Amino acid sequence: MSQATSTSGPAGRGLLLVISGPSGVGKSTITRRVLEQLGAELSISVTTRPSSDQDAVGKRYEFVSVEEFHRRREAGHFLESAEVFGNCYGTPREPVERAIAQGRTILLEIDVQGAIQVKKNLAGQPMLGVFILPPTPQTLLERLRSRGREDEATIQRRFSRAQAEMAQARECGVYDAFVVNDQLERAVAETLGVVRARLAGA
Repeated sequence: MSQATSTSGPAGRGLLLVISGPSGVGKSTITRRVLEQLGAELSISVTTRPSSDQDAVGKRYEFVSVEEFHRRREAGHFLESAEVFGNCYGTPREPVERAIAQGRTILLEIDVQGAIQVKKNLAGQPMLGVFILPPTPQTLLERLRSRGREDEATIQRRFSRAQAEMAQARECGVYDAFVVNDQLERAVAETLGVVRARLAGA
């Protein structure tokens, strides 16, 4: 189910689409499908984490040193930045503002804290926030376990953080729609419907 507002950006302007959700909820899969269906542009994150073999599949990150990251942050280059599990991440400001000004849709897949920063730093710009929810908390815990990537202690930490993030998402005033990913195709279709309604000015 979704709870969507219907404010649209100024005529001729693009749209900043923010998709968030707890770890394990399937937001990356939904993000990929939305990008394919809309022909939208994905915002590239700058990060200090090491690159991996998976990063070669699609360019989602620019890898920089810790010193370079801090230099850019101090120079005001980022719309939002955060440290996650010892690595720094940031969203470059200029490509996002350029895309909106040129009438394009640009998508950010970021956490709640990042979305709050972006909304503050882009006040007055057309932005649509969509938060992906699991059917139940237990379903999310089972999905985290089924990935087989981490030990139980790490899974429990992620689950605790996910519960706090879901609560914060409902209270922060950033998200226009909440989409439950109980079935992937339905969640993708609902997310696309929310975005298309905003683009149409509904």
